[in-house]
Amino acid sequence: MNDSTACPVLLFSYGTLQDKAVQIANFGRELIGHADHMLGYSQSWVEITDAEVLAASGKTHHPIIAPSLNVEDQVAGTVFQITELELAAADAYEVADYKRVSVALASGLKAWVYIQA
Repeated sequence: MNDSTACPVLLFSYGTLQDKAVQIANFGRELIGHADHMLGYSQSWVEITDAEVLAASGKTHHPIIAPSLNVEDQVAGTVFQITELELAAADAYEVADYKRVSVALASGLKAWVYIQA
């Protein structure tokens, strides 16, 4: 077993990383995941101008989340188990409007997620 698969990581996606075409373009495979959600975050939209990201997603606007003042707010999404190498690919895919942080999900799992930078 090589280092890229030895330590799987969890990635929570509420946006385009849930799309099969985006997964294949970035990871070379379709990811398998399960539903979960983040508490205390709200979703808005960001305009995408990066040509590669536009080509992969086919969308000019992507969802983006930020901490909310309303503790009732929540964001639904999917948790995927990926490799460190795939996490690096996800970092390369996300534009500068996003930053990766570790969060506790409603299920109690801890996962990486991209939020508003």
